[in-house]
Amino acid sequence: MDIDGVNEEENSRRVQVRFVTKLKPPMTVPPSPIAIPSNLTRLGLSTLVNNLIQNGNPDWNTQPFDFLIDGELVRMSLDKFLLAKSISAEKILEIEYIKAVAPRKEEEPSLHDDWVSSVDGSDPRFIVTGCYDSLARVWKAAGECTHILEGHSDVIASVGVINQKGVEGITVATASKDRTLRLWKFDTEDSINNPIRIRAFKILRGHTKSVQCVAAQNTGDMVCSGSWDNTIKLWQTNDSQSDGDLVSIKKRKGNGQADESQLEGEAVSTLVGHTQCISSVVWPQQETIYSASWDHSIRLWDAETGKNSSDIFCTKVLNCLDVGGESSALIAAGGSDPILRIWDPRKPGTSAPVFQFSSHTSWISACKWHDKSWFHLVSSSYDGKVMLWDLRTAWPLAVIESHKDKVLCADWWKGDSIISGGADSKLCVSSGISVL
Repeated sequence: MDIDGVNEEENSRRVQVRFVTKLKPPMTVPPSPIAIPSNLTRLGLSTLVNNLIQNGNPDWNTQPFDFLIDGELVRMSLDKFLLAKSISAEKILEIEYIKAVAPRKEEEPSLHDDWVSSVDGSDPRFIVTGCYDSLARVWKAAGECTHILEGHSDVIASVGVINQKGVEGITVATASKDRTLRLWKFDTEDSINNPIRIRAFKILRGHTKSVQCVAAQNTGDMVCSGSWDNTIKLWQTNDSQSDGDLVSIKKRKGNGQADESQLEGEAVSTLVGHTQCISSVVWPQQETIYSASWDHSIRLWDAETGKNSSDIFCTKVLNCLDVGGESSALIAAGGSDPILRIWDPRKPGTSAPVFQFSSHTSWISACKWHDKSWFHLVSSSYDGKVMLWDLRTAWPLAVIESHKDKVLCADWWKGDSIISGGADSKLCVSSGISVL
């Protein structure tokens, strides 16, 4: 069959292709080979596939597609791709098409009183943000703040949701430049018109300098924190007095004063080895903690023994770290240059990254894997951009420019949205991203 579904030069060389997909009807096309111009780009291929779908389904609404050849995303014309990959154009070429992964909608930004330093979207019911005004906030949706977490006396550098999805009640951890961590409880089912102000039920003291990062164990029983004092500390998250003292704080109620109880907790253990600020920690498996530091290293720790089990060294200061991808084994990190690096510790010689993405133009502030995809992750940078990546191509799938200043944090939310905060004091939500 000969297809002329797009406006291309008539004298362009043609190649025989067969389009295949794992998508369900009506997003399927006939499996028979067709001849198409070899100078088609992704846009032309997408137009062609939409036309083929529409031939069998007149009510079809066009949508963008991406294309894979031998497992790699096509980001140039077909003829250039075949030449670059030394693929013969004489045989029938099998091209897989998938939904294009890019935001469809930008929500109205949620304004804060100062820089938004951290964000957590791990629970689909809400977003938690940390701010330079020393407050954390809970958002049910863009512009809908339900809770304000007050009590810190300095910048909140990191926030983390502790409870797993579906657990009754919510617990959140915050880490601050006031050298403490705090644990908070709230109920997302509260029906309110104005944000509820709540205080922490537990204060965790022990770091001697600013606390830069916090991460929860996957069971929710503990959190770990990294600090400018070069240590990682492990803490219990329960609200019993067995690991802490009960202290009284004064909180004004009406015209009088009333005592309100708060627990104070001490660290269960301290992990020592880094020589500079610990900028990021993750605790994806019960027995293993990952940390990144300004000392240019990523370290893996045995959470039970406190021993440093292995190291990966980089040539740059590291700002962020996440673990995910294939078998939840790939380590992504960014720091004091524009390059997002990814290591696979399962391979020998893990000092060399297996992927490097270099489209940012300034320091990378955050990186986060999609929890259901082996291929997709997001990064943010001081260049004011958020970028969406797929390991199958060196170019970003999407560049989100919602912020007017440095972007300080980013995460996924609900599986199809990217959330980010920055020096423009905004929480931005980019939604409608079809990763799966």
